[in-house]
Amino acid sequence: MFILDDILLSPIKGVLWIFQKIHNAAEEEVIGEADSITARLGELYMMLETGKMTEAEFDAEEKRLLDRLDEIEKIKKSRDGSDDE
Repeated sequence: MFILDDILLSPIKGVLWIFQKIHNAAEEEVIGEADSITARLGELYMMLETGKMTEAEFDAEEKRLLDRLDEIEKIKKSRDGSDDE
């Protein structure tokens, strides 16, 4: 009976495994985005210091980038919490 169950459920298990791998890859990509955002913040500070950007432009772009970093941090925390279970 157990062999029959394994045979019948194997396609479902395979699909779930594929979805889990896709989910993990997407999370890693989002987390890797934090490095590029940090680099972009460094560029913004240099542009502000050299006068290539106004204070208002800098504030708007910095806020957008920091908000995105906060979202990534929430994703990291939720992922770390789910790994503990």
